[in-house]
Amino acid sequence: MMRDIWQDVTEWTKAGKLFAIARVVQTWRSAPRSAGAGMLVDEAMCVSGSVSGGCIEGAVIEEALEVLQSGTPRKLTYGVEDELALSVGLSCGGQVSVFVEPHWAFAEDSGTQVVWDALQQCLRDNEPAVLLTRMSGQGPRHLLVRPENSTAGDWGMAQKEAERLAREAYDQREPEVVELAGGEVFVQVFPRRDQLLIIGAGHITIPLVQYAAALDFETVVVDPRKVFASTERFPVAPDHLIPEWPQEALARRSLNEDTYAILLTHDPKIDDPALHLLLKSPVRYIGALGSRRTHAKRCGRLREAGFDEAAISRIKGPAGLDIGAESPAEMALSMIAEAIAAKRGKLAQDA
Repeated sequence: MMRDIWQDVTEWTKAGKLFAIARVVQTWRSAPRSAGAGMLVDEAMCVSGSVSGGCIEGAVIEEALEVLQSGTPRKLTYGVEDELALSVGLSCGGQVSVFVEPHWAFAEDSGTQVVWDALQQCLRDNEPAVLLTRMSGQGPRHLLVRPENSTAGDWGMAQKEAERLAREAYDQREPEVVELAGGEVFVQVFPRRDQLLIIGAGHITIPLVQYAAALDFETVVVDPRKVFASTERFPVAPDHLIPEWPQEALARRSLNEDTYAILLTHDPKIDDPALHLLLKSPVRYIGALGSRRTHAKRCGRLREAGFDEAAISRIKGPAGLDIGAESPAEMALSMIAEAIAAKRGKLAQDA
């Protein structure tokens, strides 16, 4: 979450702007934005991001200006039952709680600065992180837990329990409010940016990269055929275009649970080495282009290479949801939709 405002966070911080950050911490029913959504407000009432899609922004901006003056964070709750909520337009039947505080970059205590530095580093390196924020109670306000690494900050006796709650939230990829050491704590997950790994830079790849970029995937295209691996062919260029054999390119990349792979060459010399690596990794989704007959042959080669049925069944072949796709753009749409279904746990085998 908050990727939509992260560039402004970075630029405002570098410019020395003093600003508040408002984050949605809880929602009920049909609240317009989910927990984790954020908005920035500076002293001149410049705004970036949104906590409600517009319906309570004015009220939150006024509160943020007061927080900047006082330096004291506050939790705000708006619901359809509230007169204020109706006056600012929250008439959709939902409720939302927003926590507003001066942004962490300007905290005077060294502990918060350590946490802020660590969070920046994680986001720069595309490493997962979980930020815990005390909304009430005593003690340091922030703690950063790297689920695969170390922790930044010190919450004393509450540290172990905080780390457990952080890893639990990360496993679920969901922010939450928890009770800890006599106070409320907002646990916000900053997952890796999803990676779409495309083997083959043919005609379907061009719209597939466009769709994936619009959905905030990091796009990686691998194709040893240099005639295809050319940025000039792409109206929206991939983040990484690698003119190498998959076994060389993938050996240098992290193939993790936030990776989604689609193989498009249906050339065994290119696709099979990639599959050998992908099937031994925890990637979330593997789709492969080709007819059912082509896929059957592919599965046969994998059996001969020693892969069992459980591993082979991870491959979605032919790749893509059945939407009757005919054109390259329609086929690309069906494939990115299937990757999103895998991300949301909506594929048949995930149900």
